[in-house]
Amino acid sequence: MRKATRLVLWIRNEAGRAGVPVRASFERWIGAIPDVARRRGRTEVNILIVGEEAGREFNQRFRGRDYATNVLSFPYEPMPGERAALLGDLVICAPVVAREAQEQGKATRDHYAHLAIHGVLHLLGHDHENEADAAEMEGLERRVLAALGIADPYGDEG
Repeated sequence: MRKATRLVLWIRNEAGRAGVPVRASFERWIGAIPDVARRRGRTEVNILIVGEEAGREFNQRFRGRDYATNVLSFPYEPMPGERAALLGDLVICAPVVAREAQEQGKATRDHYAHLAIHGVLHLLGHDHENEADAAEMEGLERRVLAALGIADPYGDEG
C-alpha cells in the first residue's frame, strides 16, 4: 500500500495578517499540485511572507534586481545520498501580491494561490526560461488552479 503524502508547511508572516491567507489555504493549494500529491511520505515547504522593503532586499540580494517581486523560490539542494522531505523556501511579498491582484482585477486570495503554486513548481524544477518551458509550466498552473475552482491567471494575455 502506498504511503500518503503529508504536507508540512512552515509559515512565517512578517507582513501582518491583512489579506494574507491562512495556513489551511496554502496547504490546499500546494497539496493540489500533482507532483506534490504523488510524493511518498512527508513533503515540506517553508514560506516567508514579507513586506515591500524585505521583498526588495531579497530580490536584490539573490537576483540582483532592485525592486520587490511577488514570489521568490529557493529549492533545497540535498547532499549526495540525502533523502530530503524539504522542497525548499518561498518568499512572498504581501504588498506586491495585493497590488498586482488589484491591478489585474483578481481576488487577492486567488493571486496568492497562483503564486504559491507557481513558486512550488519552481521548487520542483519547473521553469519558464524559454517559450516551451513557459507554456508547460503555465499549463500546469492553469490545470491546478482550475481544479481548485480558480480562474485562469493568464486568461487576458494574448
